[in-house]
Amino acid sequence: MIKKAIILCGGTGSRMFPVTQSVNKQLLPVFDKPMFYYPLSLMMLCGVKEFVFIINKGQERNFRNTIGEENDLGIKIKYVIQNSPRGLPDAFLITRELIKNKSIAMILGDNFFYGNMLTPLIKDSFKKNKGCNIYLYPSNKPSAYGVVEFDKKNRIKRIIEKPKRTSSNLIITGLYVFDKKVSDYAKSLKPSKRGELEIVDLIRIYKNQNKLNTIKLGRGSAWMDVGNFKDLQSASNFIQNVEDRQSYKIGCIEEIALNNKWINKTQIKNRIKFCANTNYSKYLKNLISK
Repeated sequence: MIKKAIILCGGTGSRMFPVTQSVNKQLLPVFDKPMFYYPLSLMMLCGVKEFVFIINKGQERNFRNTIGEENDLGIKIKYVIQNSPRGLPDAFLITRELIKNKSIAMILGDNFFYGNMLTPLIKDSFKKNKGCNIYLYPSNKPSAYGVVEFDKKNRIKRIIEKPKRTSSNLIITGLYVFDKKVSDYAKSLKPSKRGELEIVDLIRIYKNQNKLNTIKLGRGSAWMDVGNFKDLQSASNFIQNVEDRQSYKIGCIEEIALNNKWINKTQIKNRIKFCANTNYSKYLKNLISK
């Protein structure tokens, strides 16, 4: 079972300049919560309590101030500075000592996942932590992402990064699970033409060893890359509409921790003070008044 997850909150955020010239994009709001709350909450729903945040230099205080006391959430967080963006697999090189030869999940801090059956599906896949798990989602713009093509027997045929043409609409989302060998494999990678280590090259190593598992996220689930202004706005509208109609919050990390019995009502009260007089704190008050 996966016990630890890396949340990638570094990078240049170039798609969101000039807003991200001075702050990590994962600190930007998606409706009423910081962007990184959503991947964090998904991992918490799946039972993960230990996290490694990979962030840019000079941003640790901002993240600590944003998330508050870890003890009030029942989780542990380590912050690792990425001095320059070298590609997603670099995460496994700079966190090698923290991984300590154990399987680990990695999720991008600008990815939004939602769906009633999504958590059980992902949580169950976390039990299969030998090799590599990738999570696929149908897209009408596969040329913008890594794509997995299957043959007629539903076997993986090819993994292609941003193909101009492809027979598949199944893209690789920003959630991955890798076994204990991932740091060694990442070390063997060479930079691509754009000067970065590529996640598809790392995934291909597992495919070539027949250790690649694909989990398809189909109907009833939603996935968005909110690392650009248009999709950030779409995700904000989506979250607001769901919350307004169903009267519960998406990505409320305090509620998840309470339901998991990682914290108690006293710690919720601390979070209410931390969130001041807002709709978010009012929601937390309702949680402990039931």
